[in-house]
Amino acid sequence: MITLSDGTNTLELHPDLFWSDEDNWHPVAQAVQRTITGALDIQVAAMNKGRRITLEPEDDSTAWMSSAIVQQLRNLAAVPGQQMVLTLRGESRTVIFRHQDGGFEAKPVVHYRDRVPGDWYLCVIRLMEI
Repeated sequence: MITLSDGTNTLELHPDLFWSDEDNWHPVAQAVQRTITGALDIQVAAMNKGRRITLEPEDDSTAWMSSAIVQQLRNLAAVPGQQMVLTLRGESRTVIFRHQDGGFEAKPVVHYRDRVPGDWYLCVIRLMEI
C-alpha cells in the first residue's frame, strides 16, 4: 500500500505506482573546482535530505487513478511548501512536491470532451524527501 498524508487527510495511492528513480540516489555530494593556483579543491559530504521520489505507472495500462484522487492530489500540490508523509513499502518519509520538476501531472486514460467523476487518469507524482 502507498499512502500520502498531510496530517489531516490520507490518500491511498494506487499500489502499482513504482518509484522510478529509487536507484538513482547518490548519498554523497561532491564539488570539484580548481583554485587560482591550479590546485584541485574537492569538497565531499554525505547527503541526508533531498532524495527524489518519483511515483509513476510502469506503462499506460497500469496504476490508473480516479478523478477523486487526482483532485485531492491537485489540492495538496496547490499548497506552497506542503509537507506530507509518504508511506511506501511500510516505510514513512517526510516529503514535499518537487515543483521545480513539475510536481504532479495527470493525464486522462481516455480523453473525453467533458470531465465526469468516473474518469481515470495516469499520474506522475514528483516528491522530494526532506
